[in-house]
Amino acid sequence: MKNTALITGASTGLGREFAKLHAQQKGDLIVVARSIDKLQSLKVELENQYDVEVRVIAKDLSQINSANEVYNQVREWGVYIDYLINNAGFGGVGKFHERPWEQDLSMINLNITTLTALTRLFLPDMVKRNQGRILNVSSTASLLPGPLQAVYFATKAYVTSFSNALAEELSDTKVTVTALLPGATETEFGATSGMDKTSLFDKLATASSVAKDGYNGMLTGKLDVISGVRFSQKLLMSTIPFTPKKMVLKQMRKMQEIK
Repeated sequence: MKNTALITGASTGLGREFAKLHAQQKGDLIVVARSIDKLQSLKVELENQYDVEVRVIAKDLSQINSANEVYNQVREWGVYIDYLINNAGFGGVGKFHERPWEQDLSMINLNITTLTALTRLFLPDMVKRNQGRILNVSSTASLLPGPLQAVYFATKAYVTSFSNALAEELSDTKVTVTALLPGATETEFGATSGMDKTSLFDKLATASSVAKDGYNGMLTGKLDVISGVRFSQKLLMSTIPFTPKKMVLKQMRKMQEIK
């Protein structure tokens, strides 16, 4: 395999769009998600349309040891990863003390633990070869606390902070780390998390446009890429540093209440 990207959460939404973008550049792919049927369908589509090689790994990445299992499979194949796109993640709406703890624990495992583990496993090879690009899908949610999505917002704050810190640590190499911070995007995330019933999801950016912004930002080694953000959201973000935190929290809570 050549010019190979490993993409998590590749069966739908942003992950699927990332895979298509990379295939368009004649890059080979290792795609990871839970649904073997969707991954096989994606494999056939991309190989037939773009004449690239696609390998699939069906894996529930919310499981603690899943990152090691993915890495070991890639090593068994003898493949070097040139692009690591940590896209898999999910959210959920509700008061923290009322939400099922098992769901939030799985969210932490997927959004933080697996992302961090995959980065730790593949990064040394990139540094040794002095080439490689990592794209971690965070969220504009990482920029402030999120009442009624306390755990999700916190996990994305971790992703942005982690990505930015690594980017500086690697600044004397040719390995880059980019954080993609999408706003509300037209994927399965809204329905899965329950956010599609809130005002934040009234107007959605397309998954293809957000993925393109993130992919291109990764190729150029940008630190952060903010995409799919409405004017009202940009205005809110610009006023956060000058607004009392309690006021910001109340406004965020109102925006995330189920209609």
